[in-house]
Amino acid sequence: MWKGWKQFYNRSGLATKIRLSYLILLVPVSLILFYSLFNLWYSNQRYEDMINSTLVASEFSLDFKKDFDYEIYLLIVGNKSVDESKTGEMLAKANGIVDGLEDITESKNNQKRLDNIKKYLTNLDTYTKRIKRNIEEGNLYQQNLEIWENDVQIVTTLVRDEISQYTYYEVRAMQQTREDYQRFFKNMIRFCVISFIIILGVDLFLSYYIPRSITKPFRELNEVTKQVAQGNLSVRSNVQTGEEAAMLSDSMNIMIDKINELLEQVKTEQIRLRKAEFELLQAQINPHFLYNTLDAIIWLAEAGEQKRVVSMVRNLSDFFRTSLNRGKDKNSIKEELLHVRSYLEIQKVRYQDILSYEIDVPEELNRYSIPKITIQPLVENALYHGIKNKRGMGHILIQGIMKEDCYEIIVKDDGIGISRDRLIQVQNGIKNKVLTGKDFFGLYNVNERIRLNFGEGYGIQINSIAGEETTVKIILPYVVMEQ
Repeated sequence: MWKGWKQFYNRSGLATKIRLSYLILLVPVSLILFYSLFNLWYSNQRYEDMINSTLVASEFSLDFKKDFDYEIYLLIVGNKSVDESKTGEMLAKANGIVDGLEDITESKNNQKRLDNIKKYLTNLDTYTKRIKRNIEEGNLYQQNLEIWENDVQIVTTLVRDEISQYTYYEVRAMQQTREDYQRFFKNMIRFCVISFIIILGVDLFLSYYIPRSITKPFRELNEVTKQVAQGNLSVRSNVQTGEEAAMLSDSMNIMIDKINELLEQVKTEQIRLRKAEFELLQAQINPHFLYNTLDAIIWLAEAGEQKRVVSMVRNLSDFFRTSLNRGKDKNSIKEELLHVRSYLEIQKVRYQDILSYEIDVPEELNRYSIPKITIQPLVENALYHGIKNKRGMGHILIQGIMKEDCYEIIVKDDGIGISRDRLIQVQNGIKNKVLTGKDFFGLYNVNERIRLNFGEGYGIQINSIAGEETTVKIILPYVVMEQ
């Protein structure tokens, strides 16, 4: 029999299988109906338990103050010793009742009342311990009596008042809820019976109707998928029939929108990169730098320093020539060092009393590629944020180090350094690709251009000792500069 049923099911078409599935759904629907009724009954029983818990709270309200006050009094007058006293057990039991009530109540106001009761119980524990210590020390009967009258009895009264209010509002709310629940329970039973009858009729009807419409939306989705695969990202799915098909249609539209967004992001990223490079180039050829350089040239000319004028003009020419570099976005290390040297020679004329520099880069690195205007912004930071704010002579060292799988260009200055908090902020900004301030725009920009050109494994690292030095390390791969 089972083999015959299995063969019949396997040979059946999709529509027949769906009809059979709707008939089979009657079994889980029946189970769900039974489960719902059982839960309604169970919830009603739980509600009765909650009422019983409220009765426990009432007993707590009636007995606790009288028993606890009397137990403390017996302890004070000496009718009970510290070891015989049951105050600890009473407080533990009271806390246990409050914990149980916290799990039951849903009222925020009553939760606050229970919190207050816990605080009062904590205070009672403190007063009890104080009385016990006084008894152990001896001759403090009057002080204990004052604690009992002025502290213990007042707090137990507060506990009684709070639990009474809790019980009153809990019972009032539960009575109202119980009436509502009884109505809901009756309506739910009526609804379940009616729903079962309706579901039976609808299920028989839908077992014939739905299979006819279920294939149409999937054919439409299949057509949209084909157009997307052919590169048409303007197409959109508009399937409305069938929950799963509609969800799949919405997901497909979201996917197409995401693809379009990603394409736009790629375009925007390229525009942003070019804009950043252009802004950086503008920052290097800013009017202030040019004005100051020309002023220095005029000053040298008026002083009759013809050779230094020629040197300044040559350095300025080299600086602009390597900055522009015929529109290319990369330089060789040799060209980049020429650009930096020109910049430093110009600045050395202006800051001759505070600036000295040294370039120590192996010639073997000259042929490798580096993004244009990478080292100069770091040197400028070293000058303006490090050495310029330092009293006395400052030194900038540009050093090259060759390693097995990469090489490093290090820019180090002995200026004022960076505070630890600011250093951590800058390091996190570079690591997480977040700009941390205009004064470190150059660092951020340099790191981003290296990352975009060579990958995530390359970029810059910065370390500093406040008041002593700052070191910026450029990590680059061995990529030969194309001619």
